[in-house]
Parts: sequence; C-alpha cells; structure tokens
Amino acid sequence: MIDTVDKTKTSLRRMFFALTLPEAIQQDIVQWRAANFPPEAGRPIVAANMHLTLAFLGEISAAKAQVLQQQAGRISQAGFSVTLDDVGHWPGSGVIWLGCKNPPRGLLQLAQLLRSQAARSGCAQTSLPFHPHVTLLRGATRPVVIPAKTNNQRLCVDHFSLYESVLVRGRTRYTKVQSWPLASGERKPDDV
Repeated sequence: MIDTVDKTKTSLRRMFFALTLPEAIQQDIVQWRAANFPPEAGRPIVAANMHLTLAFLGEISAAKAQVLQQQAGRISQAGFSVTLDDVGHWPGSGVIWLGCKNPPRGLLQLAQLLRSQAARSGCAQTSLPFHPHVTLLRGATRPVVIPAKTNNQRLCVDHFSLYESVLVRGRTRYTKVQSWPLASGERKPDDV
C-alpha cells in the first residue's frame, strides 16, 4: 500500500501558467533589485525563475495537465504589452514584488480565462483578485523600504506557457512544459 501511495504522489506535478520574462529583462530586474534592496531584505528569486503567474494549478495528474494543455491550445487572443511600473511588499506572505499599476486588458482576460478553465478542471483557485506581479524576494517578513520608482520594464507578450515546479538538489526550478502563441499585433483601444 505504501508503494502505491508513493507512486501516486510522484505522478502529481506542481504546475502553473505564466508569462515568461526574456533573459535581458530578468537580468535588468536582478540589477535593479540589488541596487534597491539590501541582502537582509529577503531571499532573492534567481533570474531564471522570474515569471508572471497567470494561473496556479497546484499538484495535478498527467491526465489533468493534458486536458488543461488542450484547453490552452484553443485560446485565441491578441498579444499585449505589460509595463512593470509598480513595486510592493506583502508582509503576510513575505513577498516583495514588481507589478503593473494598470494591467492591460489582454493580461486580465488571459489570466481570467486560464483560471476559469483550471477551476472547471478541479484546480482550486484563490478567491483573491488577480494581481499581476513578478516575485523578487521571499521571506521578507520585516518592514522594508519600498523604492519610489521602478525601472519600468516593458514586456511585449506574444505567448504564454505552462510550467512545472521541480525541486532539484533542494532548490526550486521552473521548467517550461509547453508554450502557446498569442495572435500577432497588440490590440488597439478601438479593437476592444
């Protein structure tokens, strides 16, 4: 019986849908973070793990992942741009984040669609409103001085991806499983 439980646990994968940050933006964010937060502020997220989560799926089976991948493949939406121009601290969760003051409609629609599909597939979704952000530091439970300005990174989004969270030698790594393109060209206000 124990062997069966262990096999079941290993067949579950911790997954989420996210926007990938280009390596150049990841490196710019790392430099900005180093210039604005002291080392004792929290545990820095490695550049390669920086992303903007759209929908957290939790630990799911291969069959459920396949269904969600098929649903994601049917999404038809125009690309959009995200400007990371806001920064904040959630002391309760110990997260310091970089986000956007005015999330574009395309981002909100994509996240809502993916979260709805996940919920219908049995993946519990938070009741908190979607707050698009990139996690910069974890374990930031003490008060921290938040910079007045960010470096206003602009991300042109032309695809979204499914990631798996894997523990490798005691460290979390995010592995891209699959990506889906968004329609070329950003939506203009008249297209809304």
